[in-house]
Formats: sequence, C-alpha cells, structure tokens
Amino acid sequence: MEIGAEAIVQNQTPKRAAVTTGADRPGRRPSSGRFRRLNVLVGVLSIPLFIILWELTSRSGIVNMVLFPPPTVVAAAVLEWMRSGQFFWDVAASLYRVTAGFLLGSALGVLLGILTGQFPVVSSLLSPLFQILRPIPPIAFVPIVILWFGLSEAGKLFLVVWGVFFTVWLSTHIGVQKVDRGLIRAALMLGTPRRQMLQEIILLGALPYIVVGLRTAVSISFYTLVAAELAGTFAGVVYRIEIAQQNLQTGQVMGGLAALGLISFIADRLFAALAERTVWWR
Repeated sequence: MEIGAEAIVQNQTPKRAAVTTGADRPGRRPSSGRFRRLNVLVGVLSIPLFIILWELTSRSGIVNMVLFPPPTVVAAAVLEWMRSGQFFWDVAASLYRVTAGFLLGSALGVLLGILTGQFPVVSSLLSPLFQILRPIPPIAFVPIVILWFGLSEAGKLFLVVWGVFFTVWLSTHIGVQKVDRGLIRAALMLGTPRRQMLQEIILLGALPYIVVGLRTAVSISFYTLVAAELAGTFAGVVYRIEIAQQNLQTGQVMGGLAALGLISFIADRLFAALAERTVWWR
C-alpha cells in the first residue's frame, strides 16, 4: 500500500508542478504593478493628448478659429491677462467670494443639520421648508438678489451661501440620523452631559457624512460663483469672462474657464488631503 501511494504521489507531483509553472509563467497575465504603471502613464498623457487634438482640430479648418481658438491662442490671451495685472486681482476677488460663502454656508449647514437630525421637533419645523427650497438653483435668484442687494458683495455671498448650505445641511442631517442610537442611550444612562454627547458621539459619528457634504460643497461653491458674479460686479474670473465674451475675445473666455476649472480642482484636492488626515477612521 505504501509503494502504491508513493507511485500515485510521484505521478501527480509533475502535473501539479506543471500547472503551477504554467500559472506562474511570466507573460501570461500582466502584474498589478504593470497595470498601475500603465494607468499612471495614461493619466499623464491624457491632458497633452487632449491639447494636441484641440490644437489640430482648431487649425484644421473644420471649425471657426474665432469661435474655437486653439490652445496656443488661449495661452497667449491668458499671458496677456496676467501681464495687465487684472488676472491676479480677478482670481483674488473670486477666491474671497468662494471662501467666505463656503465657510458661512458650511457653518450654518452643520449647525442646522445637527439640530434637525437630533431633535424631531426642529426637523418637523424646518425640514419641509428646506426640502422645498433646496432644488431652487442659485442662478434663479440673480434678478431678486440684484433688487435686494444691488451690486454689493452681500448679494454674491448670499448666492454662494445658498448653494453651499443645503448640501452641507442634508449630509449633516443624514449623518446625525445614522449615528448608532445604542451609543447615545449608553451615554445617557452613564449620565453624560448633553453638550459632551453632541461633541464626542453625535458630531464625531456624523463627521464622515459631513466631510462628504463639505467636499461636494467645495465644487458647488464654484458653480454658484458663476451666478454670483453674473449678478453684477467689477472684478472676478467670471466677470472677466463675461466682458471678454461681449468683446468676442474667445481666447480669454476659454482661458478664464480653464483657470476656473484649475482653481476648483486644486481646492478639491486640498480639501480631500485635509479630510484624509482629519477623518482618518473612515
């Protein structure tokens, strides 16, 4: 019996080795490292390829170069914008409106989100009203904001706050309601003060949802900036885009759009890095 078992093992061992060798044979399946390097390469080349395609399309005669200028013309318009000194002033004015509106709208959203999520009476009072107002886009308020605030900065801040507030409020409201009620009951049974419970249990438990809402609100604040600066101003990236459009300076229009997208992208990535360090337990 032992001799037979050894023969079976000897007969099966080469087959297993062959199978293993075939699976481990290089060249059959790309490794995860090669896939990662390929993805990085594609990501690095995507923007240059897009710019080259844009340049060739604009200069091929398929489209009107005045209405769809190539990237070289757009870059020249942006450089001229920078040399005039208006670019940095416009960027600073837009960043001020976005930052101030984001901070104020976020603070209100978190505060009222905690109240409506924690206290049913407050939720019954405010949630129906917020749900009705939430779908109204900020740009719809431009005419009445001009009547209310004129061309002052208060009107621009109002529009940015409007866009940010409802996103942060809803994410906070949902996050508070998702907190484990068992932890809240245990804290109450142990005699934890309500203020301490709000800070250490409810707020920390809802923080991952709040961070998601805040990151979404970063992009929304730039969307609403368009409506805010269309409401009438004398400086800002969107304001300069509108002036360039009236003068048929399409290169500066597209350069302003590219600058706005780049600033929004940088703001999003900075907030994501900050959130990764702050809410590390997500």
